[in-house]
Amino acid sequence: MEDRQTLRRATELWRQGYRHQTGGNVDRAIELYRQSIELYPTAEAHTFLGWAMSFQGHLERPRRSAFARSRSMPSSAIPYNDIGVYLMQQDKLDESISWLEKAKQAKRYEPRQFPFLNLGRIYIRQGRWWEALREVRRGGAAGSA
Repeated sequence: MEDRQTLRRATELWRQGYRHQTGGNVDRAIELYRQSIELYPTAEAHTFLGWAMSFQGHLERPRRSAFARSRSMPSSAIPYNDIGVYLMQQDKLDESISWLEKAKQAKRYEPRQFPFLNLGRIYIRQGRWWEALREVRRGGAAGSA
């Protein structure tokens, strides 16, 4: 019973963090995500903490955290997509492609179109127009499935 209450409180903390993040208070959001993780570590709290930190320009720690999540949640595409995006933000485009490809293959992912669209963004930056178009089209199909 105590675990369920702890999880419930941790979930409420990361949801509060998300409200602060979307309201523009990223520092407070990070505090709440960390409190949530200390109380009961969840993939969601780690994911949102990584996103908040990346908004502040901190990319290496969120990338390492996403990598750790990818090992503990191999069926979920979220950490793979996150790693790909963090690498893309660091202009490590070739490295990010393999992570986004893994995200496309993962069994669980909502919204499904993100890794396709992110690959499209990379291919545009690389001048690979036809490949970008293919990925964006696939992303549209994945999003409507």
